[in-house]
Amino acid sequence: MSVRPALAAAFGAAALLAALAAPAGAAPAETVTVDPTARIAADGTVTLSGTYRCLPGTGPVLISSSVSQADARVKHGIGGSGARCDGAEHRWENTGKVTSETLAPGTAHVEATLMELRPAGIAPLPVLHATENQDVTLVQQ
Repeated sequence: MSVRPALAAAFGAAALLAALAAPAGAAPAETVTVDPTARIAADGTVTLSGTYRCLPGTGPVLISSSVSQADARVKHGIGGSGARCDGAEHRWENTGKVTSETLAPGTAHVEATLMELRPAGIAPLPVLHATENQDVTLVQQ
């Protein structure tokens, strides 16, 4: 089995287990939020932000984000940043320049993911801590 399908299967299994592990009505110990307003500069640079909370793990944890607008199938990766997992709430901000399609001020959709790269043999195993999908307003900077 090649690495890519194995990682995809592991990521999917981790997401399913995380969803099943949280008791109904309990406050999640690990969260990621997206601020309702994002910024876009004249040169296409987009800045997304929000908060996160995660528990300590064994590998590095990253916050990735993407934005889409007119066509939900076209997602633009907007930066990525490291996370400090200590159980406290922290702010995150990712910035990236959109090159393949122009985004405009107005409504857009953002996806943010908090994921750990846990050491596991030859390749790190992605472990999902939290994800959030939210509509935002892109404002001209």
